[in-house]
Amino acid sequence: MDSCRIACVRYLNTAPLVEGLEHVQGLTLIPTVPSRIVDLLASGEADVGLASIVDAVAAPVPLTVLQAGMIGCDGPTLTVRVFSSVPFEDVSVLHADTDSHTSVVLARLVLHQHFGRRVEVVPFDARERVTPGAPVDARPLDEAWPPTVLLIGDKVATDPPPANRYPFQLDLGEAWKAWTGLPFVYAAWMCRSDEAESPTVRTAAALLDRQRRHNATRLGWVAAMHAPSARWPVDRADRYLGGLLRFDLDQAARRGATRFIAEAASRGLLPERTIAWCEPYAAVEG
Repeated sequence: MDSCRIACVRYLNTAPLVEGLEHVQGLTLIPTVPSRIVDLLASGEADVGLASIVDAVAAPVPLTVLQAGMIGCDGPTLTVRVFSSVPFEDVSVLHADTDSHTSVVLARLVLHQHFGRRVEVVPFDARERVTPGAPVDARPLDEAWPPTVLLIGDKVATDPPPANRYPFQLDLGEAWKAWTGLPFVYAAWMCRSDEAESPTVRTAAALLDRQRRHNATRLGWVAAMHAPSARWPVDRADRYLGGLLRFDLDQAARRGATRFIAEAASRGLLPERTIAWCEPYAAVEG
């Protein structure tokens, strides 16, 4: 096939989707943070990307979701969590991890649904413990945490804020499941809608789906291979990938994504649009 550029994330949770792709001829992986992937798709710098599910309706160009895999859950997620020093009923400002798109919308929905709170969202760089554009905080990093903060990704497990500072914590995947009874989709493979039927995207999507299915048969090995570089204990990584997360974008996951987009639109958090789904392509031999 023609060369295909794949934008993806290098968190531990993407390993079951991307492990082995670096050896596929014709695929070029572009590692980046989740919030950057939609820009690469919109600008044409990437052909396919593992984009936040909100970008399926909020991107500056129409995107189509490929039936090739996702990052999701059907209950607790572990790595998408709100930490608060005050009860959630009293939260008015949420400092939000700048890596995230979908999780910010989910946090706002859950805080409103469960606790009746309409929060102000303030961007927060969790690595540097700063609000972009704000004056530099001279305090040590361990003391520069805000009162309530949303964190996503490996840092939740490997570099969490001090537990004694945050007696109130909320796993957003668990909260969504308790509310709706549905799985949650954080991210999925997407492409520009005007390229969804191109030979390059069709072949790439089939390859991505094949690799996901192959990795699903060896999740323990994938966890053991990637845990050290992600600074996860192997046993915890194995439970995370094999027990908590979901990678198959099945009908239940699609219903969960559709419900999420509709709930967010009804509260003015996302445009009133529907997700464009692309049905599975034929399998690729080899």
